Amino acid sequence: MKVFKDELRKRDFVITAECFLKPETDAESIRYQAETLRDHVDGVVLTDNQHGQTHMSTIAAARLLLDNDVDPIVQLSCRNRNRIALLADLLGACALGVSSLLLVRGYRLPGSLVPWPRAVRDMRAAELIATAAKLKSDDRLKSAADLFIGGTISPHAIKADWVPEKITGKVDAGAQFLLANANLDLGILRNYMSHFIAAKLTRRVSVIVSSVILTSADDARWLRDRRANITIPDAVVHRLENANDPRAEGLAICTEHLSQLAAIPGVSGANIIASTDLAMIPEVIDAAHLGED
Repeated sequence: MKVFKDELRKRDFVITAECFLKPETDAESIRYQAETLRDHVDGVVLTDNQHGQTHMSTIAAARLLLDNDVDPIVQLSCRNRNRIALLADLLGACALGVSSLLLVRGYRLPGSLVPWPRAVRDMRAAELIATAAKLKSDDRLKSAADLFIGGTISPHAIKADWVPEKITGKVDAGAQFLLANANLDLGILRNYMSHFIAAKLTRRVSVIVSSVILTSADDARWLRDRRANITIPDAVVHRLENANDPRAEGLAICTEHLSQLAAIPGVSGANIIASTDLAMIPEVIDAAHLGED
């Protein structure tokens, strides 16, 4: 089984993907997804009730992935738990064999949820990262000794005098990798990463940048309008609108994006998100020749 943290330490460019977790996701669904992704990726990200969607525990899903020879990257959100529950889940994840964690604050819950759940946020993301880092040095917790800890970032247009204070805070707290939200504007992404390098952050932390496989112009507009952390330029929407085969065009757009990501200084890997069909992830990896060393 490939282990994400090991692959990232020894290779120039790694590949991860997001698993589909939905209310109806069960053990058989996880097994199918593991089989679909196993030979193509170095790890699978399990998002924690993203955008308020209810599904099985990411820790339970992680154990199912491990049982099917896929290394999970488990996200835990400060939005959904108080500090006691977060610490319990950190310990539980370690005990079950999870080695990579993605620790986040959690985005604001949609107002359309009924009944509307109250966000907890008993801790900040940097504080949760620091807590996980402390577990690594606790001699009583051998299973946590080599935890690989990550956080998230959102590449955006920045000014020349931009100082990445919040990002530096996460790295100082113990983040070893950062997962960047999808930004299909390569100009913005290149400029963002150049400042990242200038701040010497790439010497301390690895950056994995997300890419998304879109299947239609409506799909692209929906994500752009409802997911503030995802950047999709008008040019991408227009390409999908004018395509005779939007699915094929979506694959082509993602393939181009992934190939460009691999050439951007400071980017250590790509995280691929399929908006509708998980089977498209192996297709785009093969098309971009990302699995070739």
